Amino acid sequence: MALKGKVTVVGAGFYGSTTALRLAEYNIFETVVLTDIVEGKPEGLALDMNQSRPIEGFETKIIGATTTPDGAGYEATANSDVVVITAGLPRKPGMSRMDLIGVNAGIVRGVAENIAKHSPSAVIIVVSNPLDEMTALAQLATGFPKHQVMGQAGMLDTARFTNFVAEKVGVPVGSVKTLTLGSHGETMVPVPSRCTVDGKPLSEILSEADIAELVDRTRNGGAEVVALLKTGSAYYAPSAAAARMAKAVIEDSGAIMPVCAWVEGQYGIEGVYLGVEAEIGKNGIRKVIESSLTASEVEALKVAAEAVRAKQADVKDL
Repeated sequence: MALKGKVTVVGAGFYGSTTALRLAEYNIFETVVLTDIVEGKPEGLALDMNQSRPIEGFETKIIGATTTPDGAGYEATANSDVVVITAGLPRKPGMSRMDLIGVNAGIVRGVAENIAKHSPSAVIIVVSNPLDEMTALAQLATGFPKHQVMGQAGMLDTARFTNFVAEKVGVPVGSVKTLTLGSHGETMVPVPSRCTVDGKPLSEILSEADIAELVDRTRNGGAEVVALLKTGSAYYAPSAAAARMAKAVIEDSGAIMPVCAWVEGQYGIEGVYLGVEAEIGKNGIRKVIESSLTASEVEALKVAAEAVRAKQADVKDL
């Protein structure tokens, strides 16, 4: 299969570098560009990754580029088809995602403006926290159509929910289907009505109390990892989620994924970036999928929408 396309990963921390390597190992992209403001770091990581190509058997070329806040170095990212923005500070123990909004807003705005100059047709996948707010900010800063900018949240939260259910029931993860919507944070909306184990409703497998416990653990999944690590935050599962989204874009696959997307009328919710299911293609979000939810799940989704709406309205001034 001929390699095609170019993907840029902004930020060469654990999250960004792991995402870049996952994308390269798919062996579908012609080029992966990894950038960072720490001089030499992305170049060094790219050199190391390229030297793994003969061992792992992939041909994708990885390029490292040091960038500066004033835009120097971004020429290496020019004409990217997909850009994954991981730049920003990670959480520390005791911090909420919202504690990062001030400092990360400045970083994400600068990155988004520079990406827009060099790759005006790129699909943007935001992973910087607080996720929902940074996705809205990236869209404002780039001026891109809303379908061209999305955030990675539901893919990760759903994966965590699936893993927790599989561990609780003692079955392979492949036999479990779960779904989380809403915000990437306190108003996350795990959707038990859409969860199955070997095709059977989760409510027939686990008690209400057990499901509630798993829902709560999913909602606090990131904080649990942060507390254990003590420095830094999760990156293996998050990078897998972001990479799968980028893969769906470059392959124009039409895959339906839970992502942070612009909602305009679905579920009775208007004008906000929110975690929903969406069909992904080469131009970003093809369409938001409005699926069957219980009345209480729809209500929780509306609560989540209002919670993030106020913060998203504020980001234009950050």
